[in-house]
Parts: sequence; C-alpha cells; structure tokens
Amino acid sequence: MTRPEFDDLCAVQPGAVLSGPGELDAWKIGGKMFACFGHTDQRATNDDHVVVRCADTEMARMLIESGAAGKPAYFRGAWVRLDLPTLDPEEAKHRVAVSYTTIRGGLTKTAQAALPPLPEEC
Repeated sequence: MTRPEFDDLCAVQPGAVLSGPGELDAWKIGGKMFACFGHTDQRATNDDHVVVRCADTEMARMLIESGAAGKPAYFRGAWVRLDLPTLDPEEAKHRVAVSYTTIRGGLTKTAQAALPPLPEEC
C-alpha cells in the first residue's frame, strides 16, 4: 500500500480533514487525530508507516505481539504503527474505519452533531 492509497481511505471518512504538512501530517475528525504520518526531519518525510488508534489497548497489544502492527515511537496506549509496504488493503480499510469511529465516538455530543452523518455500515 502507498501513502496516496492510504490517504484515499482516510479522505472518504465523513468530515475527515488532512492537516499538515509540518512536523506531522495527520488525518483528523473534529480536530482530533485518527491517523498520523511523522516526518524524520524538515527535509524528508517518512511515508512508509502510519500510526492509527485501536478500539482499546488490548487490541493494540495483540496486534503488536502478533506482528500485525508495530509499537509506535511517540504514542502510547491503543495506538499502533502500520507498515504501508506490507499492509493489506482490506486490513488498512478496517484499521482506518476503527480508528476513525473510535476517535469520532470520543468527541463531545455537540462536536459529533456538527459532523456529517456516518454511513449506514459504520
């Protein structure tokens, strides 16, 4: 999977916006990040992995321990690192959906009401 392909999965989420470029490129919903690409320095980007949120820390731990995901450098808890070159497109779609809905679900009711509605399958 490439960075543009992953960006396409994020872009179709209702109300998702890409912030950056800068120190971090992040996909956000309601001002909260659900996917993040980090830069190694001001001149180079590191687009071979992305960090996403799992529904809970137990799932994140299981994905890391099984080798399906990696431990992200600067994130703790329910966040995992996905390596794009080896990431299956269906798994990527699922991970984006979980991260997006988890972050969206944590927004205030007022913030959620201001967003476009979720599709029926979410």
